[in-house]
Amino acid sequence: MKVHHVVLTGGVGSRLWPLSRVSCPKQYLNLFSNFSLFELAVKRNRSLSDSLIVVGNRGNQHLSADSLKKLHIENYTNIVEATPRNTAPAIAFAAFATLPDDILLITPADHIIAEGEAYSKAVNKAIALAMEGNIVTFGVCPTRPETGYGYIETDGEEVISFREKPDQKTAQAFLEQGNFLWNSGMFCFQAKVFLEELEKYAPEVYEKSHAVWFQNRNGQLDFEASKAIPSISIDYAVMEHSSKIKAVPASFDWSDMGSFEAVYDYLKEQGHKVDEMGNMVIGSDKFTSFVGLKDSILVITDDAHLVLAKEESQQVKKVYDILESMNSPLLN
Repeated sequence: MKVHHVVLTGGVGSRLWPLSRVSCPKQYLNLFSNFSLFELAVKRNRSLSDSLIVVGNRGNQHLSADSLKKLHIENYTNIVEATPRNTAPAIAFAAFATLPDDILLITPADHIIAEGEAYSKAVNKAIALAMEGNIVTFGVCPTRPETGYGYIETDGEEVISFREKPDQKTAQAFLEQGNFLWNSGMFCFQAKVFLEELEKYAPEVYEKSHAVWFQNRNGQLDFEASKAIPSISIDYAVMEHSSKIKAVPASFDWSDMGSFEAVYDYLKEQGHKVDEMGNMVIGSDKFTSFVGLKDSILVITDDAHLVLAKEESQQVKKVYDILESMNSPLLN
């Protein structure tokens, strides 16, 4: 029995435009202590697993390869999706690539997590629960009424329900109730257990993913066959239906880096310059003065500038969607 670290690299990071682009999504940006988020994820889990499986796509596989070369990692399993089908099929491919009793530790490539005893303890607890036939999700203990994350309602290790991203009032109620955790998007289970549950609750996803995987050529998946796979997350396909779900409450510091507010907080902790009114510039060392503004962020790239109020960071997705509808080259 082996423990495989499965790192999912398919996100585009639309809420971090214009830094995050199709050609270089947020998980490959070198904003974080001279390492990308992808590199930090691989480093963080290297001592906790026996092997590495990278699930990516045709557009980013060269970025993953360059990062792994930087980390001096040569032996890994490379699964290249032909077209994005969300997390349930991506994880199924990793499960098909391993032995039935093997443990899969699933992590996104674009999160910031504090390494150390708390993280190692949570992972080892999850592995132990997975060996007992459970599907484990990691729930992060909330520190604020966050509206940008999904939540898990728990009773100890038992999962009562999964909740969508709440409004401010509901998030505050979750925090006060005390048994709600942030849904981290991290999972741990035996390959066979996940595949059994996927086949039970999302049989078409299982069958189409199975067919695509067994046509693969050295991890490269066929485009036409892949289009037939329903695009669905692991949450909707399995987590909300299975009776085998357990939660590991985790006390480690965590952020999905899903907004400029999260990036702002991280960079500020790292000593990035912030003026006396809480304003920050990202992407330029040129002198910049904010007049009459508070807690604002100016993001500068070669071909685009973004100005936003920090608390409105989630709204950047709307800018991305508009540019996408225009088929704008600014997304590339």
